[in-house]
Amino acid sequence: MGEAADPIAQLIGNFGRWQFMLTFLLSLFNFPCTFHIFSPTFQGSPGDFWCARPSAFRDVEVGLWKNISGRKTNVDGEDRYDPCWVKDVNLSDVTALTNGTLTSFRRCDRWEYDLTSGKSIASEWDLVCENSQMINVAEMMFLVGVALGGIFSGYFSDRFGRKIALMISLVLQITLGLVLAVTESLTVYMAGRAVLGFVCVSVVFSGFVLCMELVGGKWLTISGVSYLFPLPFSYIAISAIAYYLRDWRHLQLAITLSALPFLLLWWVLPESPRWLLATGQTERTVKVLEDAARFNKITLPSNIDKILKQAAPSDSETGAKGGIIDLFRTPAIRKISLILYVVWFSTYLVYYGLVLNLSKLGGNVYLNSVISGAVEFPAILLSIFILLKLGRRLPLSLSLIGAGIACLLTTPVPGDYQWLTILFAMVGKFCVSSSNVVTPVFTAELFPTVMRNLGVGSSNVPAGVALMLVPYLWNLKDMYGPMPMGVLGVFGIVGGLAVLLLPETNDAGLTDTVQQVGEKPAEKSETTKA
Repeated sequence: MGEAADPIAQLIGNFGRWQFMLTFLLSLFNFPCTFHIFSPTFQGSPGDFWCARPSAFRDVEVGLWKNISGRKTNVDGEDRYDPCWVKDVNLSDVTALTNGTLTSFRRCDRWEYDLTSGKSIASEWDLVCENSQMINVAEMMFLVGVALGGIFSGYFSDRFGRKIALMISLVLQITLGLVLAVTESLTVYMAGRAVLGFVCVSVVFSGFVLCMELVGGKWLTISGVSYLFPLPFSYIAISAIAYYLRDWRHLQLAITLSALPFLLLWWVLPESPRWLLATGQTERTVKVLEDAARFNKITLPSNIDKILKQAAPSDSETGAKGGIIDLFRTPAIRKISLILYVVWFSTYLVYYGLVLNLSKLGGNVYLNSVISGAVEFPAILLSIFILLKLGRRLPLSLSLIGAGIACLLTTPVPGDYQWLTILFAMVGKFCVSSSNVVTPVFTAELFPTVMRNLGVGSSNVPAGVALMLVPYLWNLKDMYGPMPMGVLGVFGIVGGLAVLLLPETNDAGLTDTVQQVGEKPAEKSETTKA
């Protein structure tokens, strides 16, 4: 549906005070969701720990205990205490422990932790040494929830409405966050993280689609990209919160309670007028538009009912509510779905692959997180201006290809030129950061209203698979050092080229039904600009 044929925009305008207030409020939902996604960065580290002292040595200074009982491991040319091993003797035997000639060690099975700054997940459940991989498993559970939550929440949102899906997911998010903050069970924690990932992605996508369906014209681009502006602020905010709340339970409680004020928005947020119209609910559409017109101080035409009934899809079209099979029902929508899966997989693999690589630079984790968030700002701002001038397809393609080339350029760099490797990696991160905000906007514009949330959510499944592969991707360094960056480079270029197979959506407006998607031309629609 072109902009000239968009009844919602015709009646209340593409953008006004009503749209500004609502899109701003919706973007704030990203804060608690990002907090939950990013929290393991601060909650997982065990800090300083050592093999537990027996009762006879309870009063012995920790440094001395490490010296007399522990094993030294060479790390980067320096001998360091290894808390995973202890002398294979009776630990209550002072003579045996202080015998410097003993070289027999056994694995430690109990540990003590420096809890000066509070407990972490690792110290809570002894997720160290042989059990340290359980921290990655806990995060993997969250990502599994993200992968599954996108498609199931998308189906729920397209079936019952954006507002319902958003607010139910928010309630579940708060409930699960509180459960995680008080649970004493690692099993409950992991299961809770999986379901939390499921509902967090539902909050983000339901809010995003509702945000997109409130505006029209060029504001589809501006509002869609601006919806993600809180992401870098969220990285910075949780870094500050975690700096002062070092105990993982206190941090979990704080980030969970930050979502409570959003419950009040139930009485503020409307249902999407486009979704209501696309599903044949004309009377409810009129009510929403009347509220919008009153807030924007405009007058609706007296024949609004007639206008909306003429624009509403037929019964046969509204009957196609957007099930999973509908993503592949027609050749046009099938092509869009499959290509977007490749694009989302590539974007997430490169984006989070680079984020993980940059996090290994060392230094203060809180400061690094702030810097990581700050570099997102110019990418988001630049994306808005580029999209308004060049459309969606070409900028997204070039940014992904640019990220891929930057990654490939790191592979031949000699080890002595680490600064050059970091420079190329930063260029790649900047490029793919733009891709990361453009991809959801482009996706939302390609799918019709009756399955928009489902389309965005289903695209999140391959993105979730990419997220789960990122930690294991870096194991390829054991085979060949530059291989992880080479893989990222290849996928960046493949994803960028795949984008060129999609139709341009700039100035084409939002479609409402699957049939309208089939009618859209492959190139830029010749419609009147708003």
